[in-house]
Amino acid sequence: MRRAVFLDRDGVLNEPLIRNGLPHPPQTLDEFRLYPEAAPACALLREAGFLLVVVTNQPDVGRGTQQIEIVEHMHALLRERIPLDHIELCTAADGHSPGWERRKPAPGMLLDAAQALGIDLGSSYMVGDRWRDIDCGKAAGCTTVFIDRRYAEALRQRPHHSVENLLDAARLILKLKQASSVPTVLST
Repeated sequence: MRRAVFLDRDGVLNEPLIRNGLPHPPQTLDEFRLYPEAAPACALLREAGFLLVVVTNQPDVGRGTQQIEIVEHMHALLRERIPLDHIELCTAADGHSPGWERRKPAPGMLLDAAQALGIDLGSSYMVGDRWRDIDCGKAAGCTTVFIDRRYAEALRQRPHHSVENLLDAARLILKLKQASSVPTVLST
């Protein structure tokens, strides 16, 4: 089984649009800007042997206020700039839409990626900037890393770890990986 780092998209890899203290996805290609630390952080994780899987809710597509072609173009740009292994996308607008069981906070996208790519969820990480990401990661059995962007919304569950940005998250994950691979010596 393989280890993965699951990454939310908006607020983790790219800058969201902030309105009334809450993040929203970019609507146009001009608004789609990667954080400067996104590519170097992902390169560190990739070099350490982690699969990189984006898991993103894009409910505006389901609502009809965003075109799927624009989202697909954003994902093509992501793949050009970051060494991603896979992208899981959920366009369900709410709990009654088709595919709702994949929409974070439900763990469906992580479960689907784990099955498709042979991922051990218990030794994997979910990195996100919102409560949905943390709840999703915990439901899937992953270690959760919260990027605290100080939005005007509370978490519903406590994350395993909190950091300031994706580069800090990558460094933390590498430390945790190293600590878990150090053999323990039992004294007699």
